[in-house]
Amino acid sequence: MKIYVKYMVSQRCKMVVKEELKKLGLHFIVVDLGEIEVMEELTDLQRSELKQGLSASGLELMDDKRAVLIEKVKTLIIQMIHYSDELPRTNFSDFISETLHYDYTYLSNLFSEVKGITIQQFIINNKIERVKELLFYDELNLTEISYRLQYSSVGHLSNQFKKVTGLTPSNYKHLKHKSRNAIEEI
Repeated sequence: MKIYVKYMVSQRCKMVVKEELKKLGLHFIVVDLGEIEVMEELTDLQRSELKQGLSASGLELMDDKRAVLIEKVKTLIIQMIHYSDELPRTNFSDFISETLHYDYTYLSNLFSEVKGITIQQFIINNKIERVKELLFYDELNLTEISYRLQYSSVGHLSNQFKKVTGLTPSNYKHLKHKSRNAIEEI
């Protein structure tokens, strides 16, 4: 049985979910970002207890098919930008459409309607948060960051960064208190 979880965007979230499943005696096949597959069918009581346990950690079970689809889009983008070493070489819209087996226009319209921003803006916001993270850890220079996140140039990255944050990457790097957003809040 597949179960979908909202706000499940990190390895820590996966650990929390696994722990909740173990408490209920459920055997999981897959615990992935935003999605769980368990061997058993959940009883109403188990579903309620799982919902309550996850809620205590800021996670939510999802039932609405539209919400599930939007969460899949968000999770795919988050995985792509924050957790993979290399972004796909195809364009994002094709990658999302092919991976989720839905027409991109449908996904885009649904996403915009429900989230109030476009998929493209969501991607940009996540890329900027990833740039902030990479600048914070100071392991890569701006050229390497721009290449890793598939910007056409350092100038393009810098312009987009300034448009979103109001600062240049260099100014951000020199701030004493660097502000970053949690992935769930993007």
